[in-house]
Amino acid sequence: MTLFIFFLMFIIESATEKLCPLRTSIDVLEGEYFFLCYLGSMQEHFQEEAYTINWYKENAGKQELIKETHRIVSQMNFLEFWPTELSDSGNYSVSHSNGKQNFTVQKWTLNVLERNKSSCFNKNHLTTEIKNAGTGLSLKCSGLSGNENDSITWYKDCKNYENQTEQELDFRNLKVQHSGIYTCKILISHEGKMYHSTNTIKLVVEEDAPEAVSLEIVGRDEEIETEIGKEEILNCTGFLGYDMQEDASLYWLINQTFPKKCTRIPENEPSICEEEFKKLQLGNKFYVTSLLRIKKVTDEDMHHNFTCVLQANERTQIKIVKLKKGNTRDLPVHIFTTGMVLAVLFPCVAVAAVFFCVMFRVDLVLFYRNICRRDDTAGDGKEYDAFVSYLKDCISPTEEEREFALKILPMILEENFGYKLCIFERDVSPGGAVVDDIHSFIDKSRRLIIILSQNYVSDRAMYELESGLHKALVERKTKIILIEYLPISDYNFLPESLSLLPSKRVVKWKKDESLPVNSRFWKNLRYLMPAKPAKINTKGHYNNHDVISEGAQPRAEGWDFNAVV
Repeated sequence: MTLFIFFLMFIIESATEKLCPLRTSIDVLEGEYFFLCYLGSMQEHFQEEAYTINWYKENAGKQELIKETHRIVSQMNFLEFWPTELSDSGNYSVSHSNGKQNFTVQKWTLNVLERNKSSCFNKNHLTTEIKNAGTGLSLKCSGLSGNENDSITWYKDCKNYENQTEQELDFRNLKVQHSGIYTCKILISHEGKMYHSTNTIKLVVEEDAPEAVSLEIVGRDEEIETEIGKEEILNCTGFLGYDMQEDASLYWLINQTFPKKCTRIPENEPSICEEEFKKLQLGNKFYVTSLLRIKKVTDEDMHHNFTCVLQANERTQIKIVKLKKGNTRDLPVHIFTTGMVLAVLFPCVAVAAVFFCVMFRVDLVLFYRNICRRDDTAGDGKEYDAFVSYLKDCISPTEEEREFALKILPMILEENFGYKLCIFERDVSPGGAVVDDIHSFIDKSRRLIIILSQNYVSDRAMYELESGLHKALVERKTKIILIEYLPISDYNFLPESLSLLPSKRVVKWKKDESLPVNSRFWKNLRYLMPAKPAKINTKGHYNNHDVISEGAQPRAEGWDFNAVV
């Protein structure tokens, strides 16, 4: 019986030494099976019958006895968690008690890490293995279970790795592509439920260590294409290994001749010079570097051998660089085609834009006025936007001019576009001096609208025209707008000074074609009128009763007063 007890003690102690974590500070993932245990001598337990083991957790600076639950179980020198929770973090201790004395045997700090929901591991809970390529390695699943029947699965970067289910993962010949994060997952059965424990290892496989000394021309080939007159900088870099070689030297030769050293004075700088070599450390690797500056490449340089020499540790390595003329590259087809298309399109677009602006100048100006609500009449002291001059003394055969001046013109300009016109017969009270009244009302108007026809020969009409011309051409106070109501073949009956007006201020009335409110006639007339916020008639038309006075009969020939405006 005694031999059996000692044999049992040996088995338990061997398992304990193999599995018990030796660190005093332990990290573990939440939701996994874990246990704490200590390496106490089991012989002491059997020599003293009243010997007990107690587990404690520190709470607010005091040691509290851990009470067993279905999740936390103590078995002799093991404290098991089925599974761990974040609240389990804290300081733990185990003690022996014989009823009289209590001895603390061991203490731990347990840190339960939160599980990463989007990964199979926590980057703060892994070990790292760094190996060179070509060597062998065995990754062991250092789990918390010693039962060989427990299920083991290996993962690489959270993907099942080659259906490996062994306790160890063997690599006989490591390659760089074997680098990755390996996780082994152990499934453990307890009271009819499955729990798991994981172990994660980060494997880094590095290339074979480079030779103690190597040499390379950084970013350069042995033959460098260049051009005559171009500046070239040859960069020579030597790798010294993982220890700085104090006797290392790096220099350039030009056809076995040492070049001159570079100075900091530009005017004294030779055409080819060498800068002092520099020693560099990048991480744990050491380098030396030297620059050879060729200010302007000459045709002679194309025949030189530029040799970089590295000497260190009684070893010498060289690298020869030659210059050659580069081939003149033609412009790529797609760039040439794109350039030609743009070269043709740009003038066409420019011409089209100019043509559009010229053709639709009036429409663009009117659109701009409407958008900006521009008003040129505010604060200029004028009472009327335009004074309308037309034939009054001589009656035309059809009275169309009178109808146009007294009905159509004010109806469109005043009612539709908000202008205020001064029409002598309508707005001037009788009894005053006609000449003075005409002069006064023209002076109060921003524009003088003259309705021209072959019958425009009366004294009053001519005075209105001459007065307006004086203000337009001499005083420059009023601008004149000429409306050619009927085609005029001979302008000899008009004052010669009228020819000094720009032709763009003559608007031609074309009967039915000019009737609609959006016709070219009204647009041109509004363009010559002062800018003023428009009051558009939403109906967009006028009928014959809008134009013809009460009782008048529309003529069989002449205007169609039912035309859409």
